[in-house]
Amino acid sequence: MFPSWLSPISLYGDFLHHRLSAVDLSPQTLDIDDQTTMHFWGPSPSPSPSPSPPPKPSLVLIHGFGPHGVWQWLPQILFFAAHYRVYVPSLLFFGGSTTKSPDRSPVFQAKCVSALLEKLGVREFSVVGTGYGGFVAYEVGRMWGDGRVQKVVIASCAVNMKRKDEEELVKRAKVEKIEDLVLPVTAGKLRRLLSFSTFRRLPYLPDFVFNHLLQKLYVENREEKLKLLEGLSHGRDDTVDKSPLQQEVLILWGEHDQIFLLEKALELKELLGKKVRLEVIRSASHLPQLEHGTRFNNIVNHFLHCSE
Repeated sequence: MFPSWLSPISLYGDFLHHRLSAVDLSPQTLDIDDQTTMHFWGPSPSPSPSPSPPPKPSLVLIHGFGPHGVWQWLPQILFFAAHYRVYVPSLLFFGGSTTKSPDRSPVFQAKCVSALLEKLGVREFSVVGTGYGGFVAYEVGRMWGDGRVQKVVIASCAVNMKRKDEEELVKRAKVEKIEDLVLPVTAGKLRRLLSFSTFRRLPYLPDFVFNHLLQKLYVENREEKLKLLEGLSHGRDDTVDKSPLQQEVLILWGEHDQIFLLEKALELKELLGKKVRLEVIRSASHLPQLEHGTRFNNIVNHFLHCSE
């Protein structure tokens, strides 16, 4: 095991803090009610009431299962921070966000993200969600079809997933249950998840490195995260209850995504209505925002700046 001062997680955490501080983001915590506390990275509070420049539009990045949100969004944060007020909330039971409520649904996660932004005075914003965060981003867009949510980006997330899709994923990943894939507990299972989520072959790392990653990034709040998986609507039946969104929607997908197959993106495009466009990133799997950050950023940037 690594000594604390030599921990790769701690060293990378320091690196992230330095890079995000350089673009004027800071870690913050806010009680949104008497039951729920949200942790997030966002624009650093102004130290004085001095005149401020014209406000930038707001962009919310919602993470999926796995490491903390800023780990999943670093290339996007650094790219968009120059022109947007970027907010990266930690969903409940990730990165310090907690609740006493028993609700574990994406709808409740979306309500909490929305309440956080309201507390912060963010009245209008666009939202990008990846993986599990795509379910939450869809719900945020559905709740605020009145113009508060301007545009919605769903990346690598089959919000139209059915029970049979989950069953096929379990077979494809050669695991017994979905949590064996997305919430690994052994070095071998984490290695499988990472290789299953990326297009290029990963370099070999010994088990003790994976065990260190597990202890630092995956063990915390595991029981609650299992309930979050149970709170997803898919896996219960073979119907899809998702309706079109009023906003313009961008669907972004890795061509070789093995968690959510490309065919689900094509189905989702038809499901979500006429104001939907689909972009497929070649030579990418489930993490196109990390595998091809520049391409991902340019596609999202173009979408946010263009009208229908």
